[in-house]
Amino acid sequence: MAEERRRYRGPEDAIRIGLPQRPLQDLYYELMRGSWTWLVTLFVGIFALANLTFALLYWLDPMAVETGERLTFANAFFFSVQTISTIGYGALSPASNYADAIVTVESIVGMLGVAVGTGIIFTKFARTRANVMFSEKIVVNVRNGKPCLMLRVANARGNEVVEAGIRVAVLLNETTMEGESMRRVVDLELLRNNSPVFSLSWTVMHVIDEASPLYGFSLEALTAERAIFIVTLTGIDNTFSDSVHARRIYNDLDVEVGARFADVITHEDGQLTIDLRKFHDVEADAMWPEGLQDQTAFTAHSAPLLPESAG
Repeated sequence: MAEERRRYRGPEDAIRIGLPQRPLQDLYYELMRGSWTWLVTLFVGIFALANLTFALLYWLDPMAVETGERLTFANAFFFSVQTISTIGYGALSPASNYADAIVTVESIVGMLGVAVGTGIIFTKFARTRANVMFSEKIVVNVRNGKPCLMLRVANARGNEVVEAGIRVAVLLNETTMEGESMRRVVDLELLRNNSPVFSLSWTVMHVIDEASPLYGFSLEALTAERAIFIVTLTGIDNTFSDSVHARRIYNDLDVEVGARFADVITHEDGQLTIDLRKFHDVEADAMWPEGLQDQTAFTAHSAPLLPESAG
């Protein structure tokens, strides 16, 4: 059960039943969404299939292509490759009206294919993407005498994301006055939800006080709620001047109570250094009461902390 829940990383993992089937209508979307390996494999497959089809048409007429000998299927295939790619070495040429007609159709198909393929590859290659690292864990520790929920993000590209904004929400169960159960997205108020320049590391903090949706919760309660934390970051890439976004989803298994992130930024002799090798490392919080990491309720009091679930 735990392993299955840990694999959940977004709505795209949900099983959808009864969706309308429109493969051609959503083809461009699927091409942009797919991996480079899948896209290149698709293009190679389409190219090979098109040439096999036209080679078969040429091969149906033994006198369609001037080869100096009887037309073989191999000759027909490579003549098709030369035609569709507009290479034309001159050793093979159409020798009948039938072949001229097929060459005309194949030339049109080849030009359209090159135009469409070039556009798709360029669009996919030129898309601006954020290269943002999210911490593997969400931690709960004491900050200024109050428990805080924290996560960490870093700009792994080394440039700047201007006017970066971050939002953290939690997906919890809710029962209405009519007795209807539903899942509701609740925003968590952050100490700072924007940064004029995001270039290194950013620790995102939410204070768990009486106004927090997590007030009174424990790890046990989060598990019972099947809580999901949704983190989204948006901004403008300073290099390309384009909007970028990144997202990470956590569940209760990713929450570690009584821990804090290891320091990754040092400033020695005027040199600022960030060590991303320790980006995901956590260490025990010295201010958190010993022995209460697993079942302490999240309250606004640093001491005493409740040892049992309160919600």
